[in-house]
Amino acid sequence: MSPGEAQPDQPNLASTPPRANQSSHVSNLKSTPLSRGASAASDHIGLIGAKINQIRPWIERDIEKTKTCNVDVMLGDLLQRASNDPETPQPDLLDECLDAVLQVCNGKFSTKEKTPGQIFRSSDIAQSLRDYSLPMIETKSYAPFIKATNTALACLEEISVEAMRVASSDLEMICQRNDMPIYQKHQTEKSKRMPDVFILPSKSSKEASSDAANPPWDHRVQNAAKKPKGGRIFWKDVLASIEFKRTPNFALEGPPASYKVENYTPTYPEYRKVPVREASAGPATGVSDLQTQAEQPAPDLPPPRRSNCDNVVKNTNGSSKRKAEDDEESAAKRAKTTNTDTDRPLDVTVQTALYAAEMFAANIAVTHLLNLIIVDNIVWIWYYDRQGIIQSSGINFMKDLPRFMVLLYALQRFNLGDWGRNTQFEEVVEEGVHKTTLDGVVVKDGVHKADLGGVDLVIHTSSKERVTHYGLKGRATNVFPVTSEKLSAEFPDIKKDRMVAKIFWAEEDRISEPEILKKVDEIAAKESDVEGHVPQLLWYCRFPNPTRAVREALGIPEAKKGSRVLYILVFRKLDSITALYGIELFDVWRQCILCHIALWKGEVYHLDVSPGNLMCYKKDGRWIGVLNDYDLSSLKINAGPMGNERTGTVPFMALDLLTPEGQRGEVAHLYRHDLESFVWVLVWVCLRYENGVLLASSSRLLDEWATVDPVTCGEKKRTFLDRFVHFERDWMDPQIWKLVEDSLEVLEDDKHRQVKNKIVQARKARKGIRTDAEEEKEEKKTGEYDLFHALTATETWERTLKRLCAYLPES
Repeated sequence: MSPGEAQPDQPNLASTPPRANQSSHVSNLKSTPLSRGASAASDHIGLIGAKINQIRPWIERDIEKTKTCNVDVMLGDLLQRASNDPETPQPDLLDECLDAVLQVCNGKFSTKEKTPGQIFRSSDIAQSLRDYSLPMIETKSYAPFIKATNTALACLEEISVEAMRVASSDLEMICQRNDMPIYQKHQTEKSKRMPDVFILPSKSSKEASSDAANPPWDHRVQNAAKKPKGGRIFWKDVLASIEFKRTPNFALEGPPASYKVENYTPTYPEYRKVPVREASAGPATGVSDLQTQAEQPAPDLPPPRRSNCDNVVKNTNGSSKRKAEDDEESAAKRAKTTNTDTDRPLDVTVQTALYAAEMFAANIAVTHLLNLIIVDNIVWIWYYDRQGIIQSSGINFMKDLPRFMVLLYALQRFNLGDWGRNTQFEEVVEEGVHKTTLDGVVVKDGVHKADLGGVDLVIHTSSKERVTHYGLKGRATNVFPVTSEKLSAEFPDIKKDRMVAKIFWAEEDRISEPEILKKVDEIAAKESDVEGHVPQLLWYCRFPNPTRAVREALGIPEAKKGSRVLYILVFRKLDSITALYGIELFDVWRQCILCHIALWKGEVYHLDVSPGNLMCYKKDGRWIGVLNDYDLSSLKINAGPMGNERTGTVPFMALDLLTPEGQRGEVAHLYRHDLESFVWVLVWVCLRYENGVLLASSSRLLDEWATVDPVTCGEKKRTFLDRFVHFERDWMDPQIWKLVEDSLEVLEDDKHRQVKNKIVQARKARKGIRTDAEEEKEEKKTGEYDLFHALTATETWERTLKRLCAYLPES
């Protein structure tokens, strides 16, 4: 994702991703394997709106990798966050809170008057739960659940535990029915989701209610259970979503006469089963650990009741035998169980994950999210952050009400930071325009200049030039125009409106982009091909608290693997190479190639050449090319692949890397692979843009490269190589297209050379003369840049270069 690009033509990558070939595991990887989840697609979606539904298969892949933890461990962590001393471990906190909420569970607690004559009694909770247990369709179950929950919140607000904070007066958490379409704008399009129930701040709920005149607590218990008819609910105000699935017209076991604190009893299933389906690119080669675990019955438990069946989803779509009350379930409710890209029902885990994606997109730099899934009488806690997803074991809130009360008790004491909002980013509205400020963040490591101290950034979140992310895992790169009085004073040569902020979650194990850019600047001071052709970093900040911290607290295995940390980088604003054509396109493209090879020789390896990373700015009447975006780059000092996130954007990756071996990380990423990517970028821009304007989809070529899995993309690109002479279009500059043809011919010749070398290598290996590793090292030393010389030695390159010299200003 590239700073300053308003509407990038990035690949859709919306088809079903491939499954990893688990049968051929490689212990010593030469490069980073492909990321199978949404991060492989989301960071390269520009015009998101029309493609949001299509990202569903990638979301499913992320869900397959869900980690699990015991619910007592999860509850302990949530209580720790909501305590008076979150930094000091308190192992007995869960037991203390279970004891404290027991009087509420057993109906022995009454509140003080919330308003004159308004007292809430915990005995009403049991009646609401009995109502919930009656045979009914799903939508009928919302009201008794919400009444029970909000009555409990009214009581829990007055329960005191010495180590815990008081209930948050700023948020006044409330459970609110929804089951209505919620829209959110992404770039130029809108998404549409229909969650069942929300957890909201009381203020947001009242604003969405058609009857906001009711007292707050009466509103919580009574009106919150009604379907909203008046105001709108916005994703930015949602603290958590609750998604229900109910076995229709089947009685559940009701609450017992009394409760006592007992050891946790696993539910059946203990963990919510994650859907695994066949990929369109090929059959599955294995079953996720989570699925295997979820399918095992809990120890020492009787056979499962039908009401707790894990497959109730398939029973919620209705049948001809439904009773008349089924008609009350809205068409909108039924519609949300399917997706426009297929007719498959959406599993409840996928629905909830899509809501999480909306919540991530609605706020800047969200650290984590919590959602709840309820199937019949079992609730699961789902935790999302940019490293992945964690699911707790289930709570049967009929049999084990104390643990569900403790969950509410902890959440009721959360502040916005505990809910995952990054409170260092503050939203402001000026003259109806939404902006976000970042004030007072101190830089520990000065960039270019002395320490600037607190930087006053205003992030223009309403700008049409923003580039936003949609998904769950990965870098989650967002780019926004920004203004800053301090930075404007520090860099007077940059206009106030020519700065952008790149906000993203980098892998903690990778060398940071600012550190790589320091090395880039050292090279630029010596190499004219680099000076002025790399992004100008004005300021940056690395935020504390990497994502591994929660995994370490929860005892998740391999907590550090894929851990992410939040960065914000401010750059000079740039323009996209896709806006250029003719000789100016060649000029900027060539400048970026020269910069790239100089950096590679200086031991900085870019590894992600794509249209979004080739940028430009105008200086003295000439477009200056900039090789941009180094957050997936590496330095020579790093042996082997870094991190767990694959490098490269699929439609522009070299053919060697678009093979099963390449996608498994068995092919070392060489210089010629990046140079080949430059050629594919030129092909992409020439065939998809007319005079710098993106063509309509009906006349645009190569879309399929971005809508298939990487191996299939490689096959399609090889087919294109055989037929590229047929693709010239009327609007093209003939000489530039001839350059494309010559460049592709060079790739063909290089491919034949590689095949010959592999044959020779195989023969030598059989004779024990030389190993693969020795041959690869030899190529790096002597022949790595042969493709560059072949490309620049073509007759068309020389003619185009002469034309460029004649075109350039005399200066």
